[in-house]
Amino acid sequence: MLSIATVLGCVALVAAHGYVNTSIIGGKNYEFYQPYLDPYLDPAPQRISRPIQGNGPVTDVTLPDIQCGGYTAGEAPGSKPAPLSATAAAGSKVTLNWTLWPATHYGPIMTYMARCPGDCTKFMPKKSTVWFKIAHSGKTTETDGSVSWATDPLTLPNNKGYTYTIPECLKAGTYVVRHELVALHAAPAQFFPGCHQIKVTGSGSTVPTKLVGFPGAYTNVGVEYDNTKAEYPIPGPAVFTCPA
Repeated sequence: MLSIATVLGCVALVAAHGYVNTSIIGGKNYEFYQPYLDPYLDPAPQRISRPIQGNGPVTDVTLPDIQCGGYTAGEAPGSKPAPLSATAAAGSKVTLNWTLWPATHYGPIMTYMARCPGDCTKFMPKKSTVWFKIAHSGKTTETDGSVSWATDPLTLPNNKGYTYTIPECLKAGTYVVRHELVALHAAPAQFFPGCHQIKVTGSGSTVPTKLVGFPGAYTNVGVEYDNTKAEYPIPGPAVFTCPA
């Protein structure tokens, strides 16, 4: 059993940055990997989300950590598969509830998917080009000159989380979803990626072909933020769209 001191210490750590705490997928509620609790529980909780390193950032886009979080140890991958997968229909919405995000850590939000060659609980993409982007949002400049960022809603108490839509044309199968926030207040930028596993159902037939790898998808574009420019180029490829 964890002591009160340990739990309070965990709460203090969690308050620093953030990570996805819970989700709603296919109408069901899921608790995601708890980095300050799960490693100390025996047996380990059965999650649909892959382990992350905690609420700290990934700052080197060349490391395996940039894919799904986790800490690189020698040649070991940054993370590992989760034991379970959620089920959701193509075209349905998924809500991810982040822990309260600090307002100073402004930046874009991006979501990718990768089709698993079979069982996602045994699939590690490594550097393979398997990922396609399904959503992104970044900087918005209003006519009055005011600026807002994709991360802003997550800095508000009682926020409604972040929602993405599984492409309705997507072929049924098993997928890893890679979701991340990027904090541009620091140099280099701070990345907060995490992955969860979904079994997509439906009658779609599209298998995206314009794919990227992690590491490999990010260069300096959108990673080194120039606040003297009105526009901000979101890192990575264009968002996948279903055929007309």
